[in-house]
Amino acid sequence: MKPVSDFHAHQLPLPHIRRVGMAQPFAWLKSGWHDLAANPLPSLAYGLLFALCGDLIILATLNRPHLLTVSVSGFFLVAPLLAAGLNEMSRQHEAGKSPLFIDTLQCFRHNGESLAFYGLLLALIGLMWERFSAIAFALLGSSTGIDARSFIVSLLLSGEHNAFIGTWFALGGVLALCVFMISVVTVPMMLDHGADMPTATITSLRAFLTNTVPLLLWAALLVTLTLIGFATLLFGLVVIMPILGHATWHAYRDLVE
Repeated sequence: MKPVSDFHAHQLPLPHIRRVGMAQPFAWLKSGWHDLAANPLPSLAYGLLFALCGDLIILATLNRPHLLTVSVSGFFLVAPLLAAGLNEMSRQHEAGKSPLFIDTLQCFRHNGESLAFYGLLLALIGLMWERFSAIAFALLGSSTGIDARSFIVSLLLSGEHNAFIGTWFALGGVLALCVFMISVVTVPMMLDHGADMPTATITSLRAFLTNTVPLLLWAALLVTLTLIGFATLLFGLVVIMPILGHATWHAYRDLVE
């Protein structure tokens, strides 16, 4: 791996990408669990923070169906950045340290400029998705002030808007996949080697193209486990989110040489 100065001075050659097998995503989850078990309090603190903030957002959008759906779906877009502290915890654990919660927050000062640019990119993508959803829901008529759960259930069961539902899910899925492709190793690489955003995102894209099938399985696991967390009123994320955040670090270590 090139030193930090080489990444900034030349950006090329990019780091070598390893090939991984289909079983590796499950190994990443196992390693994520081990990191959680090794230092549970700070890890669970992150999970509790995600769960509480998520519940507050859901409560605030119960009468705005489009904002509720955007909040839930948008979580998948910004999750890679939200997990930065957990990535940092795994990085320090790998170095033989047992960081406190406050220690992991220092990751946002390390290479903060690149993380800020990456966060801005995710925010812009999230804003575009929110605007698209707002226009799409407006075409169905005003939903402001309507109970979001009743509105969404009636929308799904009525059978009158199957084209809308299919289009919304298809576009959301494509957008989420695009974000995943540029996010597989981006944040861990920024933390580990101080890589700038272009270098990290291009490396992430190369990792995906080199290991498309295993990483599609990894994406499916991320989505499935996160949805399980949502199904428990987000409190399942207290444990699930730390495991996934730590596992992302181990995915980076296996994929990037």
